[in-house]
Amino acid sequence: MLLVIDIGNSNIVFGIYKNGNWAHLWRIITSTQKNAVDYEVILRNYFLEADLRIGEVKKIVLSSVVPVLTEILRHTTVRFCDQEPIILNADTYPKLKISINHPHEIGSDLVANAVAAIHRFPHQHSIVVDFGTALTFTTISKDREILGVAIAPGLQTAMRALSQNTAKLPEVPLELPTSAIGKNTTHALQAGILLGYVGLVPFMIQHIENELGEKCKVIATGGLSAILKPLASHFDQTDVLLTLDGLRIIGEEVDAIA
Repeated sequence: MLLVIDIGNSNIVFGIYKNGNWAHLWRIITSTQKNAVDYEVILRNYFLEADLRIGEVKKIVLSSVVPVLTEILRHTTVRFCDQEPIILNADTYPKLKISINHPHEIGSDLVANAVAAIHRFPHQHSIVVDFGTALTFTTISKDREILGVAIAPGLQTAMRALSQNTAKLPEVPLELPTSAIGKNTTHALQAGILLGYVGLVPFMIQHIENELGEKCKVIATGGLSAILKPLASHFDQTDVLLTLDGLRIIGEEVDAIA
């Protein structure tokens, strides 16, 4: 049984991979106010409710884009399972090359996404579009190499930034409007941000493909990947569990690589 932990800026996801399936997934709000014991209690309760035995956990893989929580959750797993986790970084998976100026600056979630992508499309260029706290475009070559990343504010981040920094603009639901001509404040925000992103994503994909001179397989992931329905035709796959799948692959292969 494999335990994966994906620490994001907005949420922490715990996943149990067992018998070829994601048997359990738990999502909590990311908090830097909790300590290792707090997270251990949360995990123990999840295991108890799911009737899982701690001793069944054979390996743990941890991805974190929140540095202060990396050591806290590492300590949690040591207390919880009495074993060190594999902490994902640029060096963890040698089968994936990272051709950027400072490889250790890349988010480990993007590395996990790329690992999943090269297993799904091993002989083709690919782009992973991750709709998270940030909207990221990770370009991976058919030679198993991360060529680079483009980052924009995520949908919710953009909406929240407008509402928090302007006196008269409220935070509104992330619902795609039928018209780009806003008739009220809520409609105007939805039109500008959500429809704006409907234009942004295809433009970025096309721009990347033009630079490469080749079509790419495009995978969408992230919790908000299903909101912008007009984009569906631009994606070869949509998988909200892509990051976890990359962590699973790393967990299954990292010993053989080492």
